[in-house]
Amino acid sequence: MAPASQSAELTVSAKDKAAALALTPVSRETEARLDRYIALLLEWQAKTNLVAPSTLPNLWTRHISDSLQLLNLAPSAKSWVDLGSGGGFPGVVLACALAETPGASIHLVERIAKKAAFLREAVRVTASPGTVHLADIGDTVDRIAGPIDCVTARALAPLHQLIGFAEPWVKKGANALFLKGQDVEAELTEATKYWIIEPKLHASRTGGQGWIVELGSIERR
Repeated sequence: MAPASQSAELTVSAKDKAAALALTPVSRETEARLDRYIALLLEWQAKTNLVAPSTLPNLWTRHISDSLQLLNLAPSAKSWVDLGSGGGFPGVVLACALAETPGASIHLVERIAKKAAFLREAVRVTASPGTVHLADIGDTVDRIAGPIDCVTARALAPLHQLIGFAEPWVKKGANALFLKGQDVEAELTEATKYWIIEPKLHASRTGGQGWIVELGSIERR
């Protein structure tokens, strides 16, 4: 019987990769980094649940391309904070894509030690400009020095909570980009009970019922 990591690797489809790169093209150098990242993820997936196993056959479109599309919404952003980075989406993917950009930095915030260890190894093997913070989100605002251009989160928490996490950086000029699912309208309705926001909604380029919520200002009610 093949080891779990090999079995997982067999499920990563070349057709899915081609479809993802057609949606969100990258340089050969970035593609090579992403290949190394995925190989590492599949190795670790056998012992640490980093992504839902059901998504492995469509890993490139469901996770890689889904993360890369954020770059089109913030093309000039160099300094990013990714909240609850987990398996590295979107944070490590963004770091891979921005590795050739002078001055780029991606802060990966993760409170689970095993996942933070994976993120550190992912940054190392891809030679990407990522810094891993093993901490609760609320403890990282003062640790991250310098201006932040963009705050991201994916599959982390309800929108009204994400807005609270991002508020300190948005107050200082950052944009927020949150990847959400089909319940985005209900989440926005709930969020407006606590926050004054003017969200921009972008349909996910990877299909399905995904959305990206963009916020350029946040005020407490």
